[in-house]
Amino acid sequence: MTLLILYLIVSLINFGNAYNQIVRNITAANDYNINFKEEIDYSMYRIVIGSADFETAKDSEEIRDPYEIIDEARKVFENLYEITVTPENKSRIKKLLKNLDTLEDRVDDIKVNLLINGRYDENIYLLDNSIYILSEIIQEHIQKYIYYEAANFETIRHELANQQNNAVQVSLCAFVVILVGTILISMIIVRSVTKPIKELCDTTEIVARGDFTTRAEIESNDEISVLTNSFNNMIQKIGNLVEDIKKEQNNLRVMELKLLQSQINPHFLYNTLDTIVWLAEGQQTDQVVKMVTSLSDFFRTVLSEGRDYITIEEEESYIRSYLEIQQFRYRDILEYEILIDPMIHQYTILKLTLQPLVENALYHGIKNKRGKGKICVKGRLENKLIYLEVEDNGKGMTKEELKYIQKRVKGHVEESSQRGFGLANVDERIRLNYGAEYGLDFDSIEGEWTRVSIRLPISKT
Repeated sequence: MTLLILYLIVSLINFGNAYNQIVRNITAANDYNINFKEEIDYSMYRIVIGSADFETAKDSEEIRDPYEIIDEARKVFENLYEITVTPENKSRIKKLLKNLDTLEDRVDDIKVNLLINGRYDENIYLLDNSIYILSEIIQEHIQKYIYYEAANFETIRHELANQQNNAVQVSLCAFVVILVGTILISMIIVRSVTKPIKELCDTTEIVARGDFTTRAEIESNDEISVLTNSFNNMIQKIGNLVEDIKKEQNNLRVMELKLLQSQINPHFLYNTLDTIVWLAEGQQTDQVVKMVTSLSDFFRTVLSEGRDYITIEEEESYIRSYLEIQQFRYRDILEYEILIDPMIHQYTILKLTLQPLVENALYHGIKNKRGKGKICVKGRLENKLIYLEVEDNGKGMTKEELKYIQKRVKGHVEESSQRGFGLANVDERIRLNYGAEYGLDFDSIEGEWTRVSIRLPISKT
């Protein structure tokens, strides 16, 4: 295709040059075809009748010097003789140059006669029978030169048409060869690419079904081989990650069980049963019924048929039962208030989200305060997010304690101490289930209050 293009370019350049040369030749000859006879005849007429002479003609604006006209024409046609291609036109230019020499001789004769008085009639005769006739002959030669030079346009056009037909035939043959070759090569290339890709796709489908032991086996030395090796490495890493996730899920389940165990510890159950026994011995039947009912509701919500998510209404019932039980034991120091907007009762949260916070407020806030304390549980919907708060007016925390508990909950402190363990579990469960942007926030003023806030997305699952 490159050779074909070069061939066409060279052909176009050659024919273009031929056209341009003919145009230049015709243009140069045409200038003299129009002006030569008129200028030479008029100048010689004025000189012969005595209204001008050869000396004044050189500087005159009305006529030109005949010798200057003849010299310019001779130079132009000598140049055309050198560049003209056709023999016929070369012959015409040669005759034209001889006529220019003859014309110059007749001009010389008139010039000599002007120097001798009494030869006016002879000069008129030379003007009519030599100058006018020779200029006419020269003009005819110029016209014939232009005519036959223009005729070469047709010859070049015919040659160009033949060249064009040859170029079209060669182009068609080259196109067919290139098309067939391209199709064959494309089929080979496509097959070499699509076959290993199809094998990779088949392997991908197997992996998608959960089989991470399969491997793609493609033997090649190109980019597909690199892709295959990377794919196999990816499968191995994914398999390892799946195993790690399974282990992490098991660990998470163990952690949740530990959380349940840490919340429903034997001491809580023992103390509650002791309180019930004490109320029964005192024949406080109504209080016994109320406390047993609260304990029953408490465990019903804790078990919740094995569900991980319960409604906020159920969580509120659970917290209420828990606080009622604790109020029997700590009636002298504990008051509580639950202010959860009923509009958010329908949404679900993780089970045992609020209970560890309430227990923490009771045991680390209210019990360590002199006099009666109060726990307030709040819940609201704001900007399509659920906000839950557990606040107590207990002893509060120092800045150091607050900073420590924040680090402990976020997992930045690793100690064997159980302080903050339940809160850390709650925070981790929230982040694992809802995302890292959710979790617990703490705020406290020593000797006044402590507030734990939870921010969750709305969910009904």
